[in-house]
Amino acid sequence: TRIVLFIFVKFFLPLLGGTDSFICVIRDCSLMGSELNNNIRLLNPKECLELVEALDDTPETSIGIHFLKRGLCRAYISGDPSNFNGIIVQNILYPAEPMGFGSKPDILWELLKSMNGWDCIEVETECSMSLGKIMESETGLKVRYYDDIYYTLLKPAIIFQNDFVRQLTIDDLELIESSPDDIKESGYENYRSLLTEGFSAGAIVSGKLVGIAHTSARSNLYADIGIFVLDGYRNRGFATASASIVAQLVQESRQTPIWSTGKSNFASQRVAQKIGFAEFARRTYVILDKR
Repeated sequence: TRIVLFIFVKFFLPLLGGTDSFICVIRDCSLMGSELNNNIRLLNPKECLELVEALDDTPETSIGIHFLKRGLCRAYISGDPSNFNGIIVQNILYPAEPMGFGSKPDILWELLKSMNGWDCIEVETECSMSLGKIMESETGLKVRYYDDIYYTLLKPAIIFQNDFVRQLTIDDLELIESSPDDIKESGYENYRSLLTEGFSAGAIVSGKLVGIAHTSARSNLYADIGIFVLDGYRNRGFATASASIVAQLVQESRQTPIWSTGKSNFASQRVAQKIGFAEFARRTYVILDKR
């Protein structure tokens, strides 16, 4: 008997102007925790937590760990959670850009073929070229490569003061919910979780939230910081001041702040460097060119 599992993930209520919205993921139950192809499996929620325990907690894995722990991803694996050959973590909020872990490009490609909704994959730089060649051969499409830079903050955060910037708390829930969509991306299942289980700070001008920095992912050891400032309010120090507050809060919680950004995002890199972040590692996006 074919059993269809509907997993309703509560999406951010305000993302669509305060309207309830749901992501409905339809999967055959026989795939959950079972074999797809060549020992490729889609992990069930219990196995995702087992995978969290098996993964080394590093700046590069912390984002994947965050989504695995919170049930906000699909995890495809070759092997077992405690002894895997390759893993792909596909965030259900942003499925087009999954993260791959493992150094065997052929296995990563087999995992990708079992998935839907992706446009690229972020992998270890060392295997990116080999994976790209396989993808080109198998699809007949060209690929592009784009570095993602990971920064860590290993010294006390340099704090920047700004009269418009302060920490955000649960009392600011309505303020965030009424903000433009670009500010609302958080990495959490809802804004209450962001404000109570993460850290955030923002720039408030005339009663409106025009810029934000927040922890977009947290593992046991690390917390990734994301920023966004609306057009028309940039180059006023809002991003730097907000991010410095969040970095300090992360350090006070005995975690290491991390920062990930594309190699051409020089504005983001400058903000990170002002606060004291230093480059730690790089991973590479392998992007199918569908044009």
